[in-house]
Amino acid sequence: MYKDKPYFYPSSQRRKSRRLWIGLLIVSLILCWYEFGSTFSNKDSLAPYHVGSRLWDKFDFGREGKVNWRDRQEQVKQAMEISWSGYEKYAWGYDEYHPVTKNGRMMVPPTGLGWIIVDALDTLMLMNMTTQLMRARDWISTTLTYDLDHDVNTFETTIRMLGGFLGAHYLQTTFPDICPVDLTKGGEDLYIEQATDLAGRLLGAFDSKSGIPYASVNLKTMEGIPSHADGGASSLAEATSVQLEMKYLARLTGEKHFWDTAEKVMEVVDKTGSKDGLKGIFISPDTGTITTTTIRLGSRGDSYYEYLIKQYLQTNKEEPIYKEMWDEALHGIKKHLITYSSPSNFTVLAERPNGLDGSIEPKMDHLVCFMPGTMALAITGGISVQEAKAKGTWTKEQETDLELAKELMKTCIGMYKVTKTGLSPEITYFNLPDEHIMWNEDGPHPKGPDTFDEDEYASWRSDYNIHSNDVHNLQRPETVESLFYLYRITGDEMYRQVGWEIFEAFVKHTAVEDGFSSIGDVTTIPPPTRNNMESFWPVRQLTFLKYHTDMIQAETLKYFYLLFADRSLIPLDQVVFNTEAHIFPRFELGKLFRTGWKRKGRDDRGYPLQ
Repeated sequence: MYKDKPYFYPSSQRRKSRRLWIGLLIVSLILCWYEFGSTFSNKDSLAPYHVGSRLWDKFDFGREGKVNWRDRQEQVKQAMEISWSGYEKYAWGYDEYHPVTKNGRMMVPPTGLGWIIVDALDTLMLMNMTTQLMRARDWISTTLTYDLDHDVNTFETTIRMLGGFLGAHYLQTTFPDICPVDLTKGGEDLYIEQATDLAGRLLGAFDSKSGIPYASVNLKTMEGIPSHADGGASSLAEATSVQLEMKYLARLTGEKHFWDTAEKVMEVVDKTGSKDGLKGIFISPDTGTITTTTIRLGSRGDSYYEYLIKQYLQTNKEEPIYKEMWDEALHGIKKHLITYSSPSNFTVLAERPNGLDGSIEPKMDHLVCFMPGTMALAITGGISVQEAKAKGTWTKEQETDLELAKELMKTCIGMYKVTKTGLSPEITYFNLPDEHIMWNEDGPHPKGPDTFDEDEYASWRSDYNIHSNDVHNLQRPETVESLFYLYRITGDEMYRQVGWEIFEAFVKHTAVEDGFSSIGDVTTIPPPTRNNMESFWPVRQLTFLKYHTDMIQAETLKYFYLLFADRSLIPLDQVVFNTEAHIFPRFELGKLFRTGWKRKGRDDRGYPLQ
């Protein structure tokens, strides 16, 4: 897995033999390097940037008394306005925005890919930022083109760009009062036209021997390009997290080939076989076989599991094959990956780097924190627990799974609570007892502490083990995403309050003069900035992206906004969120579409019977 490594600038050393003017020149160069380092190199600046306190003053965090969630929601919108204003001022139309050095970069000159603008469309809509939305629409209609002789990551382009257009179309047509706009210029077909053009180009990635998409595709030639690493294999998450987007587009346009192409991938992946539904994180487009034994729900594996249950919900539960695959995988996760830390019994969703027969590694990427919310969604289908129990069909298994989701959520909250900044590191390891405890179907299931003692020597802190290479924070959305789901589904205000504390920490420690930046060390105050406004702050960047994306306006802030909103805004039982937080409707299969494959029986190793 590629990870952004902290970059430390070399310190200058005085040399008595040097003339004074040389010393002054060195000092001047060092000062310029700290201020403008990323302009001169591709490394992220890690110089502390002490302007957060000034931006902090623009927010009203000091109120006491009854909580006004509407006011808190408006402060999230204010953060979005600050982020977007800096982008418009210094990097409009660029695919990356560097808020410290106040500049940007195009992925593909001269027009770029719309990486920031398209990805943030439905966030602008949700927050009723009409003026900004209209300018974005104008840029899309007059400037954006995908007829570019350049390769792009198939998965990222699908979830961000294709997903961005589709989410914008859905909100604009289904919830027009959220952000009323004048559609006389361009009309509502703008987003669908762009989505159809882009999806047609992306289909070239699926033209492999097995039907598994190549990691990249050339937008102009529509030729799939194997990964330059990992023996040409595609990641499991990349191959299996494009289905919601392609299926929704097929439903909108009637173009069935989008549906069939994306769905074929699921059949090929299922035929690879897997013990208890858990799969290695790489798959070959040439052979359609899994190429590694590494099993994890962090990078390269995460959204495979997420999209199993979401495909089932997207088509109004008319494709039970995906629910079956989800149930099988969840059983495997509980059996093989759930363990407990020492001394405080936090629930850990660990990894198996050498397969299920190998040892367990007590490591959680922040990416894994999508799982508590996804589990809660699977348990009730998006309705509240109260509504689900009122149906009279609530089971002991649902209750047990909900408790597991809550305990995993507690572990993810602890990732934030354990650091000085109140922000999570990119990766956290956990201390296990000498004889580690695994999940037992019949119980008992250990539980972590009910509260987080703030004493710096509190015993619970020793469960968390943060390595020096993993202390950076990329403003990832997964924890806030799960807080949103668990609040909506359980109604527990605690999840909102935790979200507010995290939002405060983001503003306090990542704010720079014209936006928000990822930071280099969550264990230090003030934390050094990285000169990147990450796409998932409004959107999301995965650590294995080929490109550095520097946006912050489409996913993290969206989930904060929805977490603090009334629970009736965007009802969970009527929509599915793609893995980039773009909002799609649920729909029935109808006469044109169907599940084009069936599962075969399994042997005791998890392989299909012949």
